[in-house]
This record gives sequence, C-alpha cells and structure tokens, in this order.
Amino acid sequence: MAKIIVEVMLKDEILDPQGQAVSAAMVRLGFNFVTGVRQGKRFEISTASTPTSDQVKEIEKAAETLLANTVIENFTVRVEG
Repeated sequence: MAKIIVEVMLKDEILDPQGQAVSAAMVRLGFNFVTGVRQGKRFEISTASTPTSDQVKEIEKAAETLLANTVIENFTVRVEG
C-alpha cells in the first residue's frame, strides 16, 4: 500500500492568525528558540499499489480544485511507500 501526501500551506504573504497564536504560546511555554509557526493541512490518500504518474497528476488536479484554495494557499504532492 502506498500513500499520496498532499500538504497545503498558506502563501507567505497571507496572515496566519492560528500560526501566530501557536507561536506566541510556544514562547510562553519556554520554547524561546521558536521565531514563527505557520499552520497548514495534510491529506493522506491511500492507494492499493504504487500510483502511476497519471494518478499523481489526477491528485494534483484534485488538490488544485478541492483540497487547496489556490488564491491563498500553495500545495505539494508526493508519494510515500
């Protein structure tokens, strides 16, 4: 079994209030080396066998139309396993 991993993150120029809140909390908890946090989403799509390049392209289309809002988010797609 393999997985196709889609990671979605806000673009750098988009404010990330949740990431800022986590970053501030980490510093308050003593993680003083932390200078910033960005929050994102991860999708794990299971497949019965190693996906073909065409199947990965189909998942890229799904990421662009369903999983990510490409106006404010970037995404990456990779295969694990």
